[in-house]
Amino acid sequence: MTASNPAVVVFGSLHYDIIVKGPARPRKGETVTGSAWNPACGGKGGNQAVSAAKAGVRSAMIGAVGDDDFGHTLLDNLAANAVELDQVRVIDGAASGMSVAIFDAEGDYGAVIVSGSNLQLGQSDVAQAEHLFRAGNILVLQNEVPDAANVLAASAMKNAGGRVVLNAAPARDLSPELSGLIDVLVVNAVEAEALAGGGEVETLEDAITTAQVLAQSFPVAVVTAGGEGVAFAEQGGDKGTIPAIKVKLVSTHGAGDEFIGVLAAQMLQGESVTTALSAANQAAALLVSSQR
Repeated sequence: MTASNPAVVVFGSLHYDIIVKGPARPRKGETVTGSAWNPACGGKGGNQAVSAAKAGVRSAMIGAVGDDDFGHTLLDNLAANAVELDQVRVIDGAASGMSVAIFDAEGDYGAVIVSGSNLQLGQSDVAQAEHLFRAGNILVLQNEVPDAANVLAASAMKNAGGRVVLNAAPARDLSPELSGLIDVLVVNAVEAEALAGGGEVETLEDAITTAQVLAQSFPVAVVTAGGEGVAFAEQGGDKGTIPAIKVKLVSTHGAGDEFIGVLAAQMLQGESVTTALSAANQAAALLVSSQR
């Protein structure tokens, strides 16, 4: 595809994941016996770029990996999934990002990430990718790279007339500079609670209430509530909920990233917030029930 085609541009993390399956996640000081493990290519950024590409749109990744086996595998995975990777920097002497995710028997998980090369994203990466910051494109950000780097990328896209989606995961405080550049904020229940400063988000009613609070600060706020569904609110405009699609849970791993990638792809194609969220909700349900 040529550079003139609209694109979902993902600025963010690439991790080599090690997936461990056990009967339960260990408590402090506890050792449990697992049943299997496997490697996988991930990082929220990498997952979201692959998801957007699979949804049928042009997808470009801006990221950084080390010159190591993990990094080369991550690059191969992006290429195999038709993600443009010209702007993924390979850093000599740096270790690629990685994570360990431990799944329990119900398919839920906890993870530890080691950011590695992802922490070196910054001004040079934004400057080198100048051609990707343009009107008509959508920039996707996450919280697995430094806030300052996200501000640089978001500023470049907004100055060019494009739109910015922030998946504020994992939860952390957002700088005022970044908050002011976001068009669509997407958070899960835990992240929504942290940013809204309110009570727990356990139901769709809680989610839409929290989305309305967040929409006071962001043009569109989306709150995903796991097995309950998703809620959204537009600043001074529409609001609504989309119930979860009931499926047999295999694994929740990557569901949020699948949601973001499809959401961004739908937005790029000009779909409304409601239509885009419905498609993203369906894609995430398919993933957690099949782990295709």
